[in-house]
Amino acid sequence: MAWRVGSISTTAVRVLVGLGSNRGASVDIVSRVLEDLREMSVGEFRASSLWRTSPVDCPPGSADFVNAVAAFHADARSPEWLLSRLKAFEGRYGRSMAPIRNAPRELDLALLLFGDVVRRTQRLTLPHPRALARGFVMTPAAEAAPEWTWPGTGRTIADLARGLMTDETLTRLTEPPGVAVERAG
Repeated sequence: MAWRVGSISTTAVRVLVGLGSNRGASVDIVSRVLEDLREMSVGEFRASSLWRTSPVDCPPGSADFVNAVAAFHADARSPEWLLSRLKAFEGRYGRSMAPIRNAPRELDLALLLFGDVVRRTQRLTLPHPRALARGFVMTPAAEAAPEWTWPGTGRTIADLARGLMTDETLTRLTEPPGVAVERAG
């Protein structure tokens, strides 16, 4: 889908964004940011459940995270442009770049996929370089976009998530929006 806005030609591109928070009112923060991302989308927007997940590669004593994934089409000029928008969201929710890697944070947004772009620069690597090894990314991604193919693998996100071996603890906090889940009596 392409159109012109003023004198700038733009294209809607399929994106996958990971959300996480382990500081403050994490459920509320992630829920509000999902709504912010929905407003950014053009066309279909899908969000995963909210998941409580154990911290991965974080300092000792770090609190559990609330994670989700959003799958949507964005009117984005480039991956770097979209990354800048995501970083602005983080700043709006109080994230500062702590001197300790993976320190607790109100909001962490990760650009996981930008169409089929495969790129490695100093600022951005696509697809996200650690996503395929992380249950807190792939489990919600499989809810939001199970049929999407992960660039460079030829496999769907659902297939990749099913094959993931991890020690992470994931607990579903909410059902995916608009999805009815049958429960055993």
